[in-house]
Amino acid sequence: MSDSDATPAVTEIGWADFEKVLIVAGTVTRVEPFPEARKPAWKVWVDFGPYGEKKTSAQIAALYGAEQLVGRQVVGVINFPEKQIGPFRSQFLLTGFPTDEGVVVTAIERPVPNGTRLA
Repeated sequence: MSDSDATPAVTEIGWADFEKVLIVAGTVTRVEPFPEARKPAWKVWVDFGPYGEKKTSAQIAALYGAEQLVGRQVVGVINFPEKQIGPFRSQFLLTGFPTDEGVVVTAIERPVPNGTRLA
């Protein structure tokens, strides 16, 4: 097996570590252009039910138009500290998978209540 075929190193974590990460479902309520971003991105607002509405900057513009995102359920990490991204304050991490074409947003197979935690 060549080095390029090697399995990446995996650091094990305990259940308590996983429980610290608040990964929840929410529905996209609004999407706006983010022309100041260094890479193509959207400003995205998501309703996380009991956790309220939060906003983020997401580099998903290569694969998604605003009209494809509004109303869609997404998965976010909502307990990272807020992060300043240029003139915009990001309040959560929108999860996805990087590909050569762009980031693929994590999909929810069927609707769940906003704020439902990943288990």
